[in-house]
Amino acid sequence: MSYKIIGRYIKELNFNIPNAKTFFLLSKSIANYKINIDIKSSQTKQNIIEVLTSLSLIPTKNDFESINTKIIYSTVVELRDKELSKEEMEKIILIEVPSKIYPELRKIFIFLFENSGFKDVKIAENVNFEKLYKMRKVQ
Repeated sequence: MSYKIIGRYIKELNFNIPNAKTFFLLSKSIANYKINIDIKSSQTKQNIIEVLTSLSLIPTKNDFESINTKIIYSTVVELRDKELSKEEMEKIILIEVPSKIYPELRKIFIFLFENSGFKDVKIAENVNFEKLYKMRKVQ
């Protein structure tokens, strides 16, 4: 393996239900939201990168009061191979690291909803990050 995860933490957490009306409407309108996953990275030191994986719910319609939910999960990665190609680096950042941390990220997100009274939030157990990567390459 050409990298090692040396740390992970919740970098940002936003879970805002603006009022009681939205809370009650949300249980009926949860289908009007879609899951959005975003991945960014930055180099913090030589051979150390931070991979930021964000998970959020985004409304598919704009005709109702919406909630604001987003979690940004930081994974600190040490690159062991100093001569990684750009494509190898992209695969680590966009496929391998997110695939490893997604189960924990999903668990945290669901925990927030369940402990806010929403038992029917459906978030995919698995995400095919390799497929998303390939789709991104085609675009």
